[in-house]
Amino acid sequence: MYIMLLGTILFGCKKNDMMPYSSLDNVYLQYLDKSGNQDTTTISYSFAYNPSLANDTLWVPIVVTGPRVSHSRQFVLGIVDSLTTAVKGTHYEALKSSYTLPADSGKVKIPLIIKNNDDALATKSVTLGIRTLAGGDFSADLPIDLRSKKIIFSNRLEKPAWWIYWESQLGEYGRIKHQLFLISSGTVDLVDMSKPNAYLEIPRTLYYIENFRAFLKDPETWIVKNPSKGYLLTKKADGSGDYDFYNEATPAKRYTLKYFALVNGYFFIDESGKQIII
Repeated sequence: MYIMLLGTILFGCKKNDMMPYSSLDNVYLQYLDKSGNQDTTTISYSFAYNPSLANDTLWVPIVVTGPRVSHSRQFVLGIVDSLTTAVKGTHYEALKSSYTLPADSGKVKIPLIIKNNDDALATKSVTLGIRTLAGGDFSADLPIDLRSKKIIFSNRLEKPAWWIYWESQLGEYGRIKHQLFLISSGTVDLVDMSKPNAYLEIPRTLYYIENFRAFLKDPETWIVKNPSKGYLLTKKADGSGDYDFYNEATPAKRYTLKYFALVNGYFFIDESGKQIII
């Protein structure tokens, strides 16, 4: 339906090329699915897969329905309050009052900056709705679904489907264990053994698991070998002898490396207060 509507608009523009063009054009959000069709579904994002990021940029694809012109034009992208629970300044950077479409252009991408500074994002998700609005050199005559997008984001992890196939190696699932796996293993997922030819990926999967195991046993050596990742171990000031493991870019998010005298060793602690061992 949306493709037919856009086609009609664009065809109308071509048909009247010889006539003076005076009506306002429209801009919309061109999110496409894998088949190349307009995608109006919600975007999901988790900082948990990039734990060292204090913020990230989501690029918003803007497209014009009318002809290109030889001068720059202004358009408006706004926040939809009814679709938004995120707090400006805390969860995202404020949008500009207007944006510029360069001369002779029919497309442009706008940066939408979301933030990872709120500890509450580890336990909840927030939403952010955006929409192209009437203003500047453009109208807002297209359907709302074409002009709007909802983004849901958090710093929360959920148990992945592949975990059950490797539970004998990784042990019981936990979010902190999963987060440390993402930091140290060298991958974001392991092979799903229900898939065809999955056995071909077993050696690589065991390699990633061994990376994780080596990190848990000796995080200090891992830090020395991976300086570009920006992680630090600092002793807690409470006299316990325990350490904080964290990224210098996001120092508020810390993982406890606790000393156990009975075994004379250090172990990371999960959200339940248990040792992380694989």
